[in-house]
Amino acid sequence: MNLYLTTRQLAERIGYTPRTIRDRLKDVVFIEGKHYVRPFGSARRVLYIWEIIEKEMILASVNSNQALPMANGGTCHG
Repeated sequence: MNLYLTTRQLAERIGYTPRTIRDRLKDVVFIEGKHYVRPFGSARRVLYIWEIIEKEMILASVNSNQALPMANGGTCHG
């Protein structure tokens, strides 16, 4: 069962403002049909699919922890 969140609810969970999600993340990071849907063909209303977003956030954090430290203090990501 999917949990659908409004922009405000998603913002509370991931620590961004609703405006940042609407203006910077929607259609760049969050893709329609994968991360969010427009119920009943609504032009304005957006509902985010929490399970998909949460899974990708976990995968991103795991992958970022796999960086190799380098002698100059930087990291190698692959």
